[in-house]
Amino acid sequence: MSAGNDVVKRQQGRRVLLLIAGIPLSMMLAATLLWWAVAEGQFDIVGAVGTANHGELIVPPKSVSQSTFSDDGAADLLWEDLPAKWHLLIVHRGEWCEAVCQQQLYQTRQIHIALGKDFNRVGRVVLTDLPADAIAVTSTAEAASEAVGVAPSVDATLADWIAAEHAGVTALTLPLAEMEQLIPTTLAPNGHWYVVDPAGWIMMQVANDLYYKDVISDLRFLLKNSGS
Repeated sequence: MSAGNDVVKRQQGRRVLLLIAGIPLSMMLAATLLWWAVAEGQFDIVGAVGTANHGELIVPPKSVSQSTFSDDGAADLLWEDLPAKWHLLIVHRGEWCEAVCQQQLYQTRQIHIALGKDFNRVGRVVLTDLPADAIAVTSTAEAASEAVGVAPSVDATLADWIAAEHAGVTALTLPLAEMEQLIPTTLAPNGHWYVVDPAGWIMMQVANDLYYKDVISDLRFLLKNSGS
């Protein structure tokens, strides 16, 4: 009777060992099949699982490291000359900083402040095709657009407004043709601003109407999972 029990126990032990050995083998086989399905286009893993980000990832990302900017219309500046931080990038074209331009500056300022202890790991940049002191900040843009032939009133230049209301923002200038090559989406209505990683890659665009807490969630995720 005892011998029979020993045989049963040995058989059970072998089954347990086979099961334990088979788990990693099964996982490796499943991973290989999944990799093959994704590589062959048979399975859309991003579509099936989804992503955690609320902003739109730019694929492939665009590098700003090859461009030579003007610092507020004066000295030449490379992106690498800026502090190695994550940057919130506003792209503006034209000689008027109207409602959209002003809202983007305000929105990015509030998001930056809301980052709290991570505030110093992030910077803000305004990229324009004209020097900031040649761009007018308007106060009656909407009314002026409805009144034919009436120019909007001017509160200040963008340079003065940044100094007064948005301390710490870096104003960079790039010729329009180069700007549109670098960031083609600026050809569309100005409905987005951008996130640039510490290595100088524009990797995400953020819609103006995206809920600010969702943007903060994205940025905190990036900061938590990066070494910069």
